[in-house]
Amino acid sequence: MIMKNPVPRLDERFSDPDARPVPWATAAEVLESAQLFWITTVRSDGRPHVTPLVGVWLGEELHFTTGREEQKALNLSGNPRVAMITGCNRWDEGLDVVVEGVAERVTAHTDLERLAIAWAAKWDGQWQFQAIDGGFTHADGGEALVFAVRASKILAFGKGTFCQTRYVPAD
Repeated sequence: MIMKNPVPRLDERFSDPDARPVPWATAAEVLESAQLFWITTVRSDGRPHVTPLVGVWLGEELHFTTGREEQKALNLSGNPRVAMITGCNRWDEGLDVVVEGVAERVTAHTDLERLAIAWAAKWDGQWQFQAIDGGFTHADGGEALVFAVRASKILAFGKGTFCQTRYVPAD
């Protein structure tokens, strides 16, 4: 499901009495501007695997890359469910955003070209990819698989005034 303009719902069980739900525009800005995400995948024996990576929020989906032989790629071949988290490691300020969903390979050349441009733009050219059949290549000659996560669940955790917001699809 693509969540276009999702509606924020405050979970009062985990929020301060005077808390308000985090507007979607605020959570979306965190996703768009984040330099680092933490991804959780599941190994074949059920153990979690967590690692940092860079990502791009584009077209209401969160995108990331991985090498074909990296642990997360191996995990995704057996279980495509992921959680990706970004935010601030402070207790008293900031906003953490969690995106849960299924990671699907991006292989369409036009989508890969669009994503390569987005990666370069987000990091002022520090991440340069070229679209190739089925993924990306980069300057050092390495290849990467590209994945899109279409959110099935998005949560935002506000700190300072503590609040937990869940975003639900607009009717």
